[in-house]
Amino acid sequence: MSRDSSDKARFTAVTQLKALGLSTYAARTFVALVSLGEGTAQDVSDTADVPRTRVYDAVDELQSHGLVDVQESSPKRFWAISTETTARHFEQEYTYRVNALADALDTLAASERSTEQRGVWTVTGRDTVTERVVDFVNSAEEEVVYMTIEDLLTEETIERLSVASNRGVSIRLAEMSNSAEQRIQHQLPDAQLFESIWDWSDTPAGRLLMVDQQKTLVSVTVPGDGDSLRDETAIWGMGEANSLVVVLKMLFTWQLDGTRD
Repeated sequence: MSRDSSDKARFTAVTQLKALGLSTYAARTFVALVSLGEGTAQDVSDTADVPRTRVYDAVDELQSHGLVDVQESSPKRFWAISTETTARHFEQEYTYRVNALADALDTLAASERSTEQRGVWTVTGRDTVTERVVDFVNSAEEEVVYMTIEDLLTEETIERLSVASNRGVSIRLAEMSNSAEQRIQHQLPDAQLFESIWDWSDTPAGRLLMVDQQKTLVSVTVPGDGDSLRDETAIWGMGEANSLVVVLKMLFTWQLDGTRD
């Protein structure tokens, strides 16, 4: 392994360990022990940017997480658990914390959420917009109408559309490229394709979604950090009288078949 790749791996490991809750010194100490296999406080200090006197505090922290073992020799020697065990430990802890968070939020959540809203809500970022799309599709009971550019047609979205279709929800999708339609038809054989009135490649349009004629979302792509990378921002609304819902309901009614009320 080259020095550059080793330094990058070390930086990534320390960054992720800190994100998972370890202090900076504990993260650096653990990464140093992984690279050493085992070692003394002086070995760790020589390998990582950790003062020797602080290695002992870092080891105490790591021991509390079950990440290192200590040999009571003179000087003391420290041994890091395996990569697989480390990953399993944090996965279990992460799952526990997520479940505890969900339970607490469920306890605090309002018993009834409003289904009628006058205004629209803004959401930014491709991943976050996809989350809203998935949430809306998961809530569908009768119909999903969806238009999107191919770059935003994620596997997660197709999967949730497939689940909705399997429970009897009518799925209507705007026509896209041949490759995208092949993906859709393989996983959504019952989906109805309709002709789009726009050539979306000439516009910044991203996605249009309507669920049960009650929930709607519209997004556009916006310049991102790179020359070719584009991010996404969206607005969404809910309720029969919501202005965004009314507009998209009229649009889709005219574009599809004109049979809706």
